Amino acid sequence: MSLLKKLLAVALCAEAVIAMCAPGLVQAQEAWPSRPIQMIVPSSAGSGTDSLARVMAQRLSESLKQAVVVENRPGGSGVIGTNAVLKAAPDGYTILYTTASNMVVAPAVIKSISQEARKSLVPIAQTAVGGVLLLVSPDLPVYDLPGLIEFVKANPDKYSYGSWGTGSSAHLTMEWLKKQTGMKTEHVAYRTSSQLLTELSSGVLKIGWTDPSVAVPFLRSGKVRGIAIAGNVRSPQLANVKTMGEQGYKFGTVGWFGMFAPAGTSPAIVKRLADEVNKVQALPEIAALMKRQNFEPPPVKSSAQLGEIVQSDLQVWTKIANDAGIRLEE
Repeated sequence: MSLLKKLLAVALCAEAVIAMCAPGLVQAQEAWPSRPIQMIVPSSAGSGTDSLARVMAQRLSESLKQAVVVENRPGGSGVIGTNAVLKAAPDGYTILYTTASNMVVAPAVIKSISQEARKSLVPIAQTAVGGVLLLVSPDLPVYDLPGLIEFVKANPDKYSYGSWGTGSSAHLTMEWLKKQTGMKTEHVAYRTSSQLLTELSSGVLKIGWTDPSVAVPFLRSGKVRGIAIAGNVRSPQLANVKTMGEQGYKFGTVGWFGMFAPAGTSPAIVKRLADEVNKVQALPEIAALMKRQNFEPPPVKSSAQLGEIVQSDLQVWTKIANDAGIRLEE
């Protein structure tokens, strides 16, 4: 057999092998998900982020015919949970359910958190939007934002304020407000919103920020008092709490929740997840749930749009941090 014929025979054999293997390869690719998916939430169990994540996980489990398991990894201003996803294999079996506070605020103010690492995560879908809520202990003699500002300025450095973490959107919002008004009050970082609300309702803490969903029971029972919400509109369940803008201190950014995957995750898997999330978002009961928890359906419907929001919000929050002179080591 001539060399040319031998080469031709080898080529034909290789082609035959590829043809036989191709269906198996396609089948393997199409098999996703073939095992449980881990949804990492860098917030504590019982938080607003956690409650939204668990609803999404349940619905995705039903639509994907595979378990989506929530794992809470709070701490480090979201770093612990986020790093777990950054280091995970890009196979579609580890996803991040997180907030703007973690993705774009903390990197803008904390030197040890890499903006590039956050930007390397693959956006899947935005899941909800909503503003953070400013609260006071009921024994504090203030009932609106101007009243709180006047009271704190009259008592410089006497009262601390709390948020769910250093570098959180709540932390930076208050630091911005301090810069605008001349208030002097030190920040106290809490590990969970539940702990913050407990100390606020008991009077140990006098001023605090949290997401509206976890604060509603405390507000309705009179254990805390709502002062302002940092969002574009009033919270659906807290219509009597005015926005910061309505009280003379417009804060143009808005908080959001979203899902991300490790860099290198297959575009096909990302699209499948995004499509399934959008289907879940379209369910009437999900819209009703968001309203009950004081969140709104997201205006963003595509992965690409969420990626653009991450880029633009990083710039916005970095400018706010720089203007306010806020730059933290950790």
